[in-house]
Amino acid sequence: MAKGEGSESGSAAGLLSPSILQAGEHPAQVKEPKKKQQLSVCNKLCYAVGGAPYQVTGCALGFFLQIYLLDVALVDPFSASIILFVGRAWDAFTDPLVGFCISKSSWTRLGRLMPWIIFSTPLAVVAYFLIWFVPDFSRGQALWYLVFYCLFETLVTCFHVPYSALTMFISTEQSERDSATAYRMTVEVLGTVLGTAIQGQIVGQANSPCVQDPSDSILASESGNRTHSISSLRQTQNAYLLAAGVISSIYVICAVILTLGVRERREPYEAQQAEPVPFFRGLRLVMSHGPYIKLIAAFLFTSLAFMLVEGNFALFCTYTLGFRNEFQNLLLAIMLSATFTIPIWQWFLTRFGKKTAVYIGISSALPFLMLVALMESNLIVTYVVAIAAGISVAAAFLLPWSMLPDVIDDFHLKQPHSHGTEPIFFSFYVFFTKFASGVSLGISTLSLDFAGYRSRGCSQPTRVKFTLKMLVTMTPIILILLGLLLFKLYPIDEEKRRQNKKALQALRDEASSSGCSDTDSTELASIL
Repeated sequence: MAKGEGSESGSAAGLLSPSILQAGEHPAQVKEPKKKQQLSVCNKLCYAVGGAPYQVTGCALGFFLQIYLLDVALVDPFSASIILFVGRAWDAFTDPLVGFCISKSSWTRLGRLMPWIIFSTPLAVVAYFLIWFVPDFSRGQALWYLVFYCLFETLVTCFHVPYSALTMFISTEQSERDSATAYRMTVEVLGTVLGTAIQGQIVGQANSPCVQDPSDSILASESGNRTHSISSLRQTQNAYLLAAGVISSIYVICAVILTLGVRERREPYEAQQAEPVPFFRGLRLVMSHGPYIKLIAAFLFTSLAFMLVEGNFALFCTYTLGFRNEFQNLLLAIMLSATFTIPIWQWFLTRFGKKTAVYIGISSALPFLMLVALMESNLIVTYVVAIAAGISVAAAFLLPWSMLPDVIDDFHLKQPHSHGTEPIFFSFYVFFTKFASGVSLGISTLSLDFAGYRSRGCSQPTRVKFTLKMLVTMTPIILILLGLLLFKLYPIDEEKRRQNKKALQALRDEASSSGCSDTDSTELASIL
């Protein structure tokens, strides 16, 4: 760099090998290393519990909202596709918007991120409950679901974006953040298990009605069947409301634990800066950071694959495989398997590296998706496939959030004075995946409409069954293969991570020293 060249040797001398010091330069006095910021198990657990609300509600909405709109709220497939697409697209748009607002927030006694989590929680709970309420009026019913779905996604974004960015503020130690992320992913998968169990088991206990093909029905019994169908439909609607009430309670409890058990920490070199980087300048810097673009491009395709499976799995089990009363148990098997294998993947990525874990973990889903596509309907084989598929789901949960802090560390080294960009990194990562999932869900629901989907049908036409099989098997396989190919371009391997860790620690030590200038820190990062 142009300025500060005369002082760079003094700031770096204590870290550089004596053999590369120029003549006449004297090593600076070596300071004792600072005590590492260790997080207690209680801190990690309280932090991890904060990830459960997003996953519990997201799992319930992801697995059950489509079949709820079509078969319980009796929304026509075209309107349901609009609700799902606009809701997800709006959700995607709110992520960078909330990230922008957070980047403009000032630090308070509670921190910069915690106030967003605290004040969004009660409103989000109310909006979530109203999504699962069937209004008495029929006209404008689709608008009801669209409004409250978008409102809830906005409020839960105000919770989840600051919570995701909190990863960078619970500790300055990379190992501690990785450990806390593993705790978080374990609890989040437990959250998906909880969401699946609560929503699936409560709703599964209700006598979900279906309507026989008109050509097979007897005219004389239509009145009695209609009365029984209405009674069963109301029972199912009440079951969905009960499940929503239980999940809303869990949301509030987890938010309270997170607020009381976690404290934000500011980076030493960030505290020295007067103002955060402007949002749009920060956005340009983030979007020009190569490792970030390559990471989100790769995980965009793999996340999209798993979201397609998630969104259509209930319909696939109900109509294509014929397991109307078993799909909630199959979901539970997948999520329990994923929960138990999260610690194994955490050990694996520590032992063999994150890129290796990505290739093995996510690609392990391919043979099971192929098996589902080729096999005949068999309940025992389906359970075996579900348990095996949970292993890959665990990797898909853990790895993106474990690798994103590495990208941010790399960015901090290259842009040491551009602080306050963490919410931009996390919010735009979520933005791209959510927008793509909104497009995929909208298109998949429209595909069912074109194939001739019948709401509340006890069976579906052959074209609908084939469409569901393509949406749950072949399309995700293609997306996973594309994501793994793109991941070959990701440049941060284990050696690069170690180098970044040492350089960042040097930056923090220099920033904590009273005699160190901003220029010294920048030059030190450049030298290392």
